[in-house]
Amino acid sequence: MIYFDNASTTIPNEEVLDTFTEVTKKFIGNPNSMHQLGYQAKKLIDEATKQVADLLSVKQEEVIFTSSASEANNMAVQGILKAYPFRNKKIVTTPLEHASLQVLFNDLEKNGVEIHYLKLQENGQIDLEDLQKELESEPLLVSIQHVNSEVGIIQNVEEIGKIIQNYPKTFFHVDATQSIGKLPISLENIDLLTCSAHKFFGLKGIACLVKKAQIQLVPLIFGGKSQSIYRAGTPSPALIASFSKALRLAKESETLSFKHVSKLKEKLEQGLQEIDGIIINSYQAGSPYIVNFSIPTVKSETLLHALSEREVYVSTKTACSKGNQSEVLKALMKDDIVASHSIRVSFSKDNTLEEVEQFLKILKEELAVLNFKKGAN
Repeated sequence: MIYFDNASTTIPNEEVLDTFTEVTKKFIGNPNSMHQLGYQAKKLIDEATKQVADLLSVKQEEVIFTSSASEANNMAVQGILKAYPFRNKKIVTTPLEHASLQVLFNDLEKNGVEIHYLKLQENGQIDLEDLQKELESEPLLVSIQHVNSEVGIIQNVEEIGKIIQNYPKTFFHVDATQSIGKLPISLENIDLLTCSAHKFFGLKGIACLVKKAQIQLVPLIFGGKSQSIYRAGTPSPALIASFSKALRLAKESETLSFKHVSKLKEKLEQGLQEIDGIIINSYQAGSPYIVNFSIPTVKSETLLHALSEREVYVSTKTACSKGNQSEVLKALMKDDIVASHSIRVSFSKDNTLEEVEQFLKILKEELAVLNFKKGAN
Protein backbone atom coordinates (compact mmCIF):
# COMPACT_ATOMS: atom_id res chain seq x y z
CA MET A 1 0.00 0.00 0.00
CA ILE A 2 1.09 3.54 -0.78
CA TYR A 3 -0.78 6.05 1.37
CA PHE A 4 -0.44 9.57 -0.03
CA ASP A 5 -3.60 11.12 1.47
CA ASN A 6 -2.17 12.42 4.73
CA ALA A 7 -3.71 15.89 4.36
CA SER A 8 -7.08 14.17 4.72
CA THR A 9 -6.00 12.15 7.73
CA THR A 10 -2.82 10.57 9.04
CA ILE A 11 -2.40 7.04 10.33
CA PRO A 12 -2.48 7.19 14.16
CA ASN A 13 0.82 6.74 15.98
CA GLU A 14 1.04 3.51 18.00
CA GLU A 15 2.07 5.44 21.12
CA VAL A 16 -1.00 7.63 20.74
CA LEU A 17 -3.23 4.57 20.44
CA ASP A 18 -1.59 3.08 23.54
CA THR A 19 -2.26 6.28 25.47
CA PHE A 20 -5.90 6.30 24.40
CA THR A 21 -6.38 2.66 25.41
CA GLU A 22 -4.61 3.00 28.76
CA VAL A 23 -6.51 6.14 29.76
CA THR A 24 -9.83 4.62 28.67
CA LYS A 25 -9.22 1.63 30.95
CA LYS A 26 -7.79 3.45 33.97
CA PHE A 27 -9.74 6.71 34.09
CA ILE A 28 -13.35 5.61 33.99
CA GLY A 29 -14.95 8.51 35.84
CA ASN A 30 -16.84 11.42 34.34
CA PRO A 31 -14.47 14.43 34.69
CA ASN A 32 -17.46 16.55 35.71
CA SER A 33 -18.35 14.27 38.63
CA MET A 34 -17.54 15.34 42.20
CA HIS A 35 -16.30 11.94 43.45
CA GLN A 36 -12.74 10.61 43.46
CA LEU A 37 -12.93 8.93 40.05
CA GLY A 38 -14.22 12.16 38.53
CA TYR A 39 -11.44 14.13 40.23
CA GLN A 40 -8.78 11.76 38.84
CA ALA A 41 -10.14 12.11 35.31
CA LYS A 42 -10.32 15.90 35.67
CA LYS A 43 -6.74 16.04 36.96
CA LEU A 44 -5.53 14.06 33.96
CA ILE A 45 -7.33 16.42 31.57
CA ASP A 46 -5.80 19.43 33.29
CA GLU A 47 -2.30 17.94 32.97
CA ALA A 48 -2.80 17.11 29.29
CA THR A 49 -4.24 20.56 28.61
CA LYS A 50 -1.23 22.20 30.26
CA GLN A 51 1.13 20.17 28.08
CA VAL A 52 -0.73 21.25 24.92
CA ALA A 53 -0.59 24.87 26.10
CA ASP A 54 3.14 24.62 26.79
CA LEU A 55 3.80 23.07 23.37
CA LEU A 56 1.90 25.90 21.68
CA SER A 57 3.34 28.57 24.01
CA VAL A 58 -0.06 29.74 25.25
CA LYS A 59 -1.89 29.73 28.59
CA GLN A 60 -3.70 26.62 29.78
CA GLU A 61 -7.06 28.41 29.96
CA GLU A 62 -6.65 29.42 26.31
CA VAL A 63 -6.96 25.83 25.04
CA ILE A 64 -10.50 24.71 24.16
CA PHE A 65 -10.93 21.11 22.99
CA THR A 66 -13.52 20.43 20.29
CA SER A 67 -14.66 17.44 18.23
CA SER A 68 -13.08 18.68 14.99
CA ALA A 69 -11.31 21.56 13.28
CA SER A 70 -14.58 22.33 11.51
CA GLU A 71 -16.28 22.84 14.88
CA ALA A 72 -13.35 24.95 16.08
CA ASN A 73 -13.48 27.12 12.96
CA ASN A 74 -17.22 27.66 13.41
CA MET A 75 -16.77 28.38 17.10
CA ALA A 76 -14.10 30.99 16.40
CA VAL A 77 -16.07 32.88 13.75
CA GLN A 78 -19.60 32.61 15.12
CA GLY A 79 -18.45 33.04 18.71
CA ILE A 80 -16.67 36.30 17.92
CA LEU A 81 -19.64 37.67 15.94
CA LYS A 82 -21.99 37.01 18.84
CA ALA A 83 -19.59 38.29 21.49
CA TYR A 84 -19.10 41.67 19.80
CA PRO A 85 -22.54 42.54 18.35
CA PHE A 86 -21.89 46.29 18.18
CA ARG A 87 -18.66 46.17 16.21
CA ASN A 88 -18.31 46.24 12.43
CA LYS A 89 -19.89 43.04 11.10
CA LYS A 90 -17.21 42.53 8.49
CA ILE A 91 -14.90 39.56 7.96
CA VAL A 92 -11.77 39.67 5.80
CA THR A 93 -10.65 36.32 4.43
CA THR A 94 -9.37 34.58 1.27
CA PRO A 95 -10.99 32.45 -1.44
CA LEU A 96 -8.63 29.63 -0.42
CA GLU A 97 -10.22 28.64 2.89
CA HIS A 98 -11.39 25.20 4.02
CA ALA A 99 -15.00 24.23 3.30
CA SER A 100 -15.92 24.63 6.98
CA LEU A 101 -15.22 28.34 6.57
CA GLN A 102 -16.21 28.84 2.94
CA VAL A 103 -19.72 27.50 3.53
CA LEU A 104 -20.02 29.42 6.80
CA PHE A 105 -18.99 32.70 5.14
CA ASN A 106 -21.53 32.14 2.37
CA ASP A 107 -24.26 31.70 4.97
CA LEU A 108 -23.15 34.69 7.03
CA GLU A 109 -23.11 36.87 3.92
CA LYS A 110 -26.77 35.99 3.30
CA ASN A 111 -27.52 37.15 6.83
CA GLY A 112 -25.98 40.60 6.65
CA VAL A 113 -22.30 39.99 7.44
CA GLU A 114 -19.92 41.64 4.97
CA ILE A 115 -17.31 39.21 3.65
CA HIS A 116 -14.28 40.60 1.81
CA TYR A 117 -12.05 38.18 -0.10
CA LEU A 118 -8.49 39.45 -0.33
CA LYS A 119 -6.66 39.74 -3.63
CA LEU A 120 -3.99 37.12 -4.27
CA GLN A 121 -0.51 37.52 -5.69
CA GLU A 122 0.90 35.23 -8.38
CA ASN A 123 2.44 33.00 -5.71
CA GLY A 124 -0.98 32.55 -4.06
CA GLN A 125 -0.14 34.65 -1.01
CA ILE A 126 -2.46 37.46 -0.06
CA ASP A 127 -1.93 41.02 -1.26
CA LEU A 128 -0.79 42.83 1.89
CA GLU A 129 -1.74 46.21 0.43
CA ASP A 130 -5.30 44.97 -0.02
CA LEU A 131 -5.26 43.72 3.58
CA GLN A 132 -3.99 47.08 4.82
CA LYS A 133 -6.72 48.87 2.89
CA GLU A 134 -9.47 46.66 4.35
CA LEU A 135 -8.15 47.04 7.89
CA GLU A 136 -8.82 50.77 7.71
CA SER A 137 -12.55 49.98 8.03
CA GLU A 138 -11.83 48.04 11.26
CA PRO A 139 -13.37 44.66 10.36
CA LEU A 140 -14.28 42.46 13.30
CA LEU A 141 -12.24 39.49 12.09
CA VAL A 142 -9.52 38.44 9.68
CA SER A 143 -9.57 34.69 9.06
CA ILE A 144 -6.76 33.12 7.02
CA GLN A 145 -5.57 29.54 6.58
CA HIS A 146 -1.85 29.12 7.36
CA VAL A 147 -1.30 26.31 4.85
CA ASN A 148 -3.81 25.75 2.08
CA SER A 149 -5.07 22.18 2.18
CA GLU A 150 -5.25 21.69 -1.61
CA VAL A 151 -2.10 23.20 -3.09
CA GLY A 152 -0.01 23.91 0.02
CA ILE A 153 0.31 27.70 -0.24
CA ILE A 154 1.86 29.06 2.96
CA GLN A 155 0.56 32.43 4.12
CA ASN A 156 2.93 34.58 6.17
CA VAL A 157 0.67 34.67 9.23
CA GLU A 158 3.41 36.13 11.43
CA GLU A 159 3.71 39.21 9.21
CA ILE A 160 -0.07 39.41 8.77
CA GLY A 161 -0.52 39.22 12.54
CA LYS A 162 1.91 42.08 13.12
CA ILE A 163 -0.05 44.28 10.71
CA ILE A 164 -3.38 43.43 12.36
CA GLN A 165 -1.98 44.28 15.80
CA ASN A 166 -2.15 47.95 14.76
CA TYR A 167 -5.95 47.63 14.64
CA PRO A 168 -7.14 46.71 18.15
CA LYS A 169 -10.79 46.27 17.11
CA THR A 170 -9.87 43.50 14.63
CA PHE A 171 -9.24 39.91 15.69
CA PHE A 172 -7.02 37.46 13.80
CA HIS A 173 -8.07 33.82 13.34
CA VAL A 174 -5.71 31.28 11.75
CA ASP A 175 -6.75 27.85 10.55
CA ALA A 176 -3.53 25.93 11.21
CA THR A 177 -4.98 22.48 10.59
CA GLN A 178 -2.41 21.68 7.89
CA SER A 179 0.58 23.21 9.67
CA ILE A 180 0.58 22.38 13.40
CA GLY A 181 3.17 19.66 13.95
CA LYS A 182 4.57 20.20 10.46
CA LEU A 183 5.68 23.82 10.20
CA PRO A 184 6.81 26.26 12.92
CA ILE A 185 4.25 28.92 13.78
CA SER A 186 4.26 31.64 16.42
CA LEU A 187 0.97 32.47 18.12
CA GLU A 188 2.27 35.78 19.48
CA ASN A 189 0.11 37.91 17.17
CA ILE A 190 -2.67 35.38 16.58
CA ASP A 191 -5.90 35.71 18.56
CA LEU A 192 -7.57 32.42 17.62
CA LEU A 193 -6.02 29.28 16.14
CA THR A 194 -7.52 25.99 14.96
CA CYS A 195 -5.86 22.57 14.74
CA SER A 196 -6.90 18.89 14.71
CA ALA A 197 -5.17 15.78 16.08
CA HIS A 198 -5.85 13.47 13.16
CA LYS A 199 -3.67 15.66 10.94
CA PHE A 200 -0.58 14.91 13.07
CA PHE A 201 -0.93 11.19 13.80
CA GLY A 202 -3.58 11.58 16.48
CA LEU A 203 -7.15 10.32 16.59
CA LYS A 204 -10.25 11.57 14.86
CA GLY A 205 -12.81 13.26 17.07
CA ILE A 206 -10.48 15.58 18.98
CA ALA A 207 -9.28 19.03 17.94
CA CYS A 208 -8.78 22.37 19.60
CA LEU A 209 -9.32 26.08 19.34
CA VAL A 210 -6.77 28.34 20.99
CA LYS A 211 -8.45 31.55 22.15
CA LYS A 212 -6.34 34.24 23.76
CA ALA A 213 -7.51 35.02 27.30
CA GLN A 214 -8.51 38.65 26.74
CA ILE A 215 -10.94 37.79 23.94
CA GLN A 216 -14.64 37.21 24.55
CA LEU A 217 -16.38 34.29 22.88
CA VAL A 218 -19.97 33.04 22.90
CA PRO A 219 -20.09 29.21 22.85
CA LEU A 220 -21.69 27.16 20.12
CA ILE A 221 -22.71 24.50 22.64
CA PHE A 222 -24.31 25.49 25.94
CA GLY A 223 -24.67 23.39 29.08
CA GLY A 224 -22.91 22.58 32.33
CA LYS A 225 -19.25 22.77 33.24
CA SER A 226 -16.70 20.94 31.13
CA GLN A 227 -13.02 21.14 30.12
CA SER A 228 -13.67 24.75 29.16
CA ILE A 229 -16.48 27.20 29.92
CA TYR A 230 -16.65 27.81 26.17
CA ARG A 231 -17.80 24.30 25.25
CA ALA A 232 -20.29 22.22 27.23
CA GLY A 233 -20.42 18.43 27.18
CA THR A 234 -18.62 15.57 28.88
CA PRO A 235 -14.94 15.78 27.90
CA SER A 236 -13.04 12.62 26.98
CA PRO A 237 -9.88 12.12 29.08
CA ALA A 238 -8.64 9.51 26.61
CA LEU A 239 -9.04 11.73 23.54
CA ILE A 240 -7.53 14.77 25.24
CA ALA A 241 -4.56 12.76 26.56
CA SER A 242 -4.04 11.26 23.10
CA PHE A 243 -4.15 14.75 21.56
CA SER A 244 -1.44 15.87 23.95
CA LYS A 245 0.72 12.82 23.16
CA ALA A 246 0.29 13.23 19.40
CA LEU A 247 1.18 16.91 19.53
CA ARG A 248 4.29 16.30 21.64
CA LEU A 249 5.55 13.60 19.30
CA ALA A 250 4.83 15.73 16.23
CA LYS A 251 6.63 18.76 17.66
CA GLU A 252 9.65 16.62 18.60
CA SER A 253 10.07 15.38 15.01
CA GLU A 254 8.91 18.57 13.24
CA THR A 255 12.29 19.75 11.90
CA LEU A 256 13.52 16.34 10.74
CA SER A 257 10.15 15.52 9.21
CA PHE A 258 10.14 18.77 7.24
CA LYS A 259 13.56 18.04 5.76
CA HIS A 260 12.59 14.48 4.87
CA VAL A 261 9.28 15.42 3.27
CA SER A 262 10.98 18.21 1.30
CA LYS A 263 13.06 15.54 -0.42
CA LEU A 264 9.91 13.57 -1.23
CA LYS A 265 8.26 16.61 -2.80
CA GLU A 266 11.35 17.41 -4.87
CA LYS A 267 11.57 13.87 -6.20
CA LEU A 268 7.86 13.68 -6.99
CA GLU A 269 7.79 17.00 -8.84
CA GLN A 270 10.88 16.04 -10.85
CA GLY A 271 9.15 12.82 -11.87
CA LEU A 272 5.88 14.57 -12.72
CA GLN A 273 7.69 17.07 -14.95
CA GLU A 274 8.94 14.15 -17.06
CA ILE A 275 5.39 12.94 -17.80
CA ASP A 276 3.75 14.59 -20.82
CA GLY A 277 0.55 16.48 -20.17
CA ILE A 278 0.89 16.95 -16.41
CA ILE A 279 0.43 20.44 -14.98
CA ILE A 280 1.85 21.02 -11.50
CA ASN A 281 -0.38 23.36 -9.50
CA SER A 282 1.68 23.53 -6.32
CA TYR A 283 4.12 26.34 -5.62
CA GLN A 284 7.86 25.95 -5.09
CA ALA A 285 7.69 27.86 -1.81
CA GLY A 286 4.62 25.97 -0.59
CA SER A 287 4.36 23.28 2.03
CA PRO A 288 6.41 20.20 1.12
CA TYR A 289 3.64 18.05 2.55
CA ILE A 290 1.29 18.77 -0.38
CA VAL A 291 1.75 18.37 -4.14
CA ASN A 292 -1.16 19.16 -6.45
CA PHE A 293 -1.20 18.47 -10.18
CA SER A 294 -3.70 18.19 -13.03
CA ILE A 295 -3.96 15.85 -15.99
CA PRO A 296 -6.36 17.47 -18.49
CA THR A 297 -6.75 14.27 -20.54
CA VAL A 298 -8.02 12.14 -17.64
CA LYS A 299 -10.82 12.80 -15.14
CA SER A 300 -9.59 13.02 -11.56
CA GLU A 301 -12.10 10.50 -10.23
CA THR A 302 -11.21 8.01 -12.96
CA LEU A 303 -7.52 8.20 -12.14
CA LEU A 304 -8.16 8.11 -8.41
CA HIS A 305 -10.14 4.86 -8.70
CA ALA A 306 -7.54 3.34 -11.02
CA LEU A 307 -4.79 4.11 -8.51
CA SER A 308 -6.94 2.81 -5.67
CA GLU A 309 -7.21 -0.53 -7.48
CA ARG A 310 -3.41 -0.64 -7.25
CA GLU A 311 -3.56 0.21 -3.51
CA VAL A 312 -2.29 3.73 -4.12
CA TYR A 313 -4.32 6.32 -2.20
CA VAL A 314 -4.46 9.99 -3.15
CA SER A 315 -7.30 12.51 -3.31
CA THR A 316 -8.88 14.84 -5.82
CA LYS A 317 -9.39 17.78 -3.43
CA THR A 318 -9.86 18.22 0.29
CA ALA A 319 -11.96 15.45 1.80
CA CYS A 320 -14.59 17.99 2.92
CA SER A 321 -15.06 19.62 -0.49
CA LYS A 322 -18.09 19.15 -2.72
CA GLY A 323 -18.53 19.37 -6.48
CA ASN A 324 -16.26 18.48 -9.36
CA GLN A 325 -14.22 21.66 -9.64
CA SER A 326 -11.66 22.93 -7.18
CA GLU A 327 -12.75 26.36 -5.97
CA VAL A 328 -9.18 26.94 -4.79
CA LEU A 329 -7.70 26.35 -8.24
CA LYS A 330 -10.38 28.55 -9.79
CA ALA A 331 -9.47 31.32 -7.33
CA LEU A 332 -5.85 30.90 -8.40
CA MET A 333 -6.94 31.66 -11.97
CA LYS A 334 -6.62 28.09 -13.22
CA ASP A 335 -8.92 27.25 -16.12
CA ASP A 336 -11.92 24.95 -15.73
CA ILE A 337 -10.13 21.90 -17.12
CA VAL A 338 -7.21 22.25 -14.71
CA ALA A 339 -9.57 22.97 -11.80
CA SER A 340 -11.69 19.88 -12.49
CA HIS A 341 -8.84 17.45 -13.23
CA SER A 342 -6.63 17.90 -10.17
CA ILE A 343 -4.98 15.27 -7.98
CA ARG A 344 -3.57 15.95 -4.52
CA VAL A 345 -0.67 13.94 -3.13
CA SER A 346 -0.02 14.60 0.55
CA PHE A 347 2.94 13.18 2.45
CA SER A 348 3.79 12.31 6.02
CA LYS A 349 7.12 11.70 7.71
CA ASP A 350 6.55 7.96 7.30
CA ASN A 351 6.49 8.04 3.49
CA THR A 352 9.64 7.07 1.61
CA LEU A 353 11.54 7.90 -1.56
CA GLU A 354 10.90 4.34 -2.70
CA GLU A 355 7.17 4.94 -2.43
CA VAL A 356 7.51 8.05 -4.58
CA GLU A 357 9.38 6.04 -7.23
CA GLN A 358 6.74 3.32 -7.14
CA PHE A 359 3.95 5.89 -7.34
CA LEU A 360 5.46 7.48 -10.44
CA LYS A 361 5.82 4.06 -12.08
CA ILE A 362 2.21 3.11 -11.35
CA LEU A 363 0.96 6.55 -12.42
CA LYS A 364 2.66 6.21 -15.82
CA GLU A 365 1.22 2.74 -16.30
CA GLU A 366 -2.32 3.78 -15.41
CA LEU A 367 -2.17 6.92 -17.55
CA ALA A 368 -1.05 4.84 -20.52
CA VAL A 369 -4.03 2.50 -20.09
CA LEU A 370 -6.56 5.30 -19.53
CA ASN A 371 -5.33 7.39 -22.45
CA PHE A 372 -5.36 4.30 -24.68
CA LYS A 373 -8.97 3.53 -23.72
CA LYS A 374 -9.93 7.13 -24.34
CA GLY A 375 -8.29 7.06 -27.76
CA ALA A 376 -9.97 3.77 -28.65
CA ASN A 377 -13.38 5.24 -27.90
